Amino acid sequence: MVHADAANFASDLSKEQVYDLVLLQAESLMSDQRNWVCNTANIASLLWHAYKSLPEPSSHVNWAGFYTLDRSDPSGKSLILGPFQGKIACQAIAFGRGVCGTAAQTQKTQLVPNVEEFPGHIACDSESKSEIVVPITVDDPNNEGGRKVVAIIDVDCAVENGFDEVDAKYLGELAELLARSCDW
Repeated sequence: MVHADAANFASDLSKEQVYDLVLLQAESLMSDQRNWVCNTANIASLLWHAYKSLPEPSSHVNWAGFYTLDRSDPSGKSLILGPFQGKIACQAIAFGRGVCGTAAQTQKTQLVPNVEEFPGHIACDSESKSEIVVPITVDDPNNEGGRKVVAIIDVDCAVENGFDEVDAKYLGELAELLARSCDW
C-alpha cells in the first residue's frame, strides 16, 4: 500500500526527477488497482503536489486532472469531467472543442503556451494562461490496428509558457501507463 507521503516531493529536485518520481509512484499506486476512477483520482493529486514542489512556472499550475470518454453519449465523441485538483471545471466537452476536445479528436498532445491564442479555447478558469492536454488511448476493437481515446490528462497553468517538451514527454509516458493499468 502506498502512503499519502508519496505525494511529498523535495523542493530541490529537477522537473525530470519529479516526473520520474511521479511515474514510479503512479505505477506503485496502480499495481493492485485497475479501477480508472480510483487511479485517476490518486494521479490527479499526485500531479498537483508534484507541480507545487517545482519552481516557476510549474508551481503556478492551477488545475490538474482528467476528462474521460462520456459513455452516455451515443456518438462516443464527448468527454465528461473526471477526478481533478483545482477550481470547479466544465462538466462536458465535445471532441474537437477547445484544447481538450482537440486532443481527444486528434489523439495528439496539445501544448498551448498561450490559451488566448488557441482557437475556440474554453475558459473554465479565467486565471489559466497556458495548458497541456495529453490523450490516453487504448486499442480499439472496432477499428483494427486503431486506437480510441478513453480519457485525457489536462493541466492548466496561471502563467503563459507554463509547459514545455519535458512536460509533454513525461505526461505522455503517464498516459501510456494509465492506458495499460486501468480497466477503461
